[in-house]
This record gives sequence, structure tokens and C-alpha cells, in this order.
Amino acid sequence: MLGTFRASSILVPPRCACCGRVAGADALICDGCAASLACARPLIETGPPGVDLAIAAAEYEGAARALAHSLKFARRLGLARPAAELIARACPGDELHGALVPVPASPGRWRWRGFDAAEEIALALADLTGLPSHPCLRRAPGGRQVGRSRARRLADPPRVRARGAAPARALLVDDVRTTGATLSACSGALRRAGSAEVVALTLARSH
Repeated sequence: MLGTFRASSILVPPRCACCGRVAGADALICDGCAASLACARPLIETGPPGVDLAIAAAEYEGAARALAHSLKFARRLGLARPAAELIARACPGDELHGALVPVPASPGRWRWRGFDAAEEIALALADLTGLPSHPCLRRAPGGRQVGRSRARRLADPPRVRARGAAPARALLVDDVRTTGATLSACSGALRRAGSAEVVALTLARSH
């Protein structure tokens, strides 16, 4: 089995999930992209409405954008772990406490993909940090946010509700923050269900 794997690795060298160049035998990301991600500057800011603090590990560009895209659209689920590591590194030490709540995908998108990027990152963060995962949010069927204008996203945010009680301090996890409309909708549902504080954690921040 091992010999077969090595032979196939020689014939078809592993490719970096971010740039497509040849990576190490067991590496998902090449050294160059890993170095670029390690140098990314975290973005820490207030808002969007309903969110006490929003922390993104990087701008939505370069290797961070490629990582998010490969995880979500190329189904490279192993990338959830490096995404979680980047998010954990971006968080000030006193902010990484509470329960991890993934931003929910719509039922149709989940059925089509068979997984949810935000949930995969939240599970990897739970494994990395020891924090509890609390997937209490549900999203009603509706249109995709991707591809919609900023005005339409803000005017027609997704409908989100909490199933059961929400954690007092919720760490809301998503892959990419754009307008913040989805995070605000999730924060509203969490607060109605009992959350007193909501902190958004994302891999990347798009403007």
C-alpha cells in the first residue's frame, strides 16, 4: 500500500491546493504559499451590526483566497485544519474562549456539496483549541449570497434561527466575510436564543 502510494506520488506529484505548484509528499500547501499565509496580517474590527468583534485571519486575496476557494469549491476538506490554525493565530489570547458556532449553509447548498466549509473549519478549531462546538443555527432555504451585489446582500439577508439555547459567548465561524449581512443575521438569531456576546471568526475578509 505504502509502495503504491509512493509510486503514484512520483508519477503524479502532489500539487499545492493554493497555487497548483508541486508540493511536498504529504503537504496540502507548498512552502511558498505557507510562508505567504504565515505573513498575513489579521484584521480585527468592530461590527458588522450585532457582532461585538470581527476577526479575520487575512485579506481575501492571494494564498488566503485560494485556500478558501479550494476548501469550499474543490472539496479539499483537509484545508479546514490550516484555515483553523490561521484563525487561532489571528485571535488575541483573551478572545479565544466560548463556544464555536458555524455559520449554517442553506439546506440546498449543503445537499449539493455534502459538507459545509464553515462547519469543517469550526470542527477543526474545536479539535485544535479544545473549545466546544455548538452548531445550533439553521438557515432557511433561499438564494445564494455569492454573486449578489452588496446592496442586495444587505437588503435581503439570509433567514437564520437558533435551535435550542445558544451559548452565552458565541464564536461565530465562517470562511469569508464580505458585507457582513450573513454574520449579522446569525448574530441576531444567537442573541434571541440567549447569547450575550458574539465574536465572528473568519479565514478571510473581502471588501
